[in-house]
Amino acid sequence: MSQASNDYQAFRQALGSDVRPLTKGRDRAAVDARPRRPSESQLARQVSAQREDEDVRDFLSDEFVDLLGAHDPMEYRHDGIQIGVLERLRNGGYDAEARLHILRMPVEECRRAVFGFLREAYAHDLRSVLIVHGRSREDAGKANVVRSYVYKWLRQIDEVQAFSSAPPQQGGLGATLVMLRKSERARARNRERQQKRRG
Repeated sequence: MSQASNDYQAFRQALGSDVRPLTKGRDRAAVDARPRRPSESQLARQVSAQREDEDVRDFLSDEFVDLLGAHDPMEYRHDGIQIGVLERLRNGGYDAEARLHILRMPVEECRRAVFGFLREAYAHDLRSVLIVHGRSREDAGKANVVRSYVYKWLRQIDEVQAFSSAPPQQGGLGATLVMLRKSERARARNRERQQKRRG
């Protein structure tokens, strides 16, 4: 028996007896068929997604912002977060597990990108992330305006525990390190690990 025959036999065995070749006339997609109307559950999910998008737009505002000084570092820690966490963040003591670059993007795009990025990072149990926004030498320079919005937005997001301008080797005033709180899933995993250690 040839190698090709052996390969064919092995392929047929791997497919099993439930797989049958297409019958004549049904060996191509019906491109002229009308698309099916979405089901009620699909329509409900679509409406829900649209509402969620509207909530995202309303949640972070790109309206008036108080401008930070172009040379002022950004720092913030949520109530209950130790000063040591902020100091370690400021000094680059936490590795950035993900990065977002929003250089030269319009403010509205920056807002959507920052919100989506932080939501994804939190969903994937990341704790420390870096946002690269650039900086300007003037208070009203475009990069400093974006930087000022980032400062405003980060303080509005519950999952943000602390943030600080990055150390020089990670972008200095042109980037911000963000510490996110642990998700419930990550906390549950920690509790399980601690219980196993205790025996």
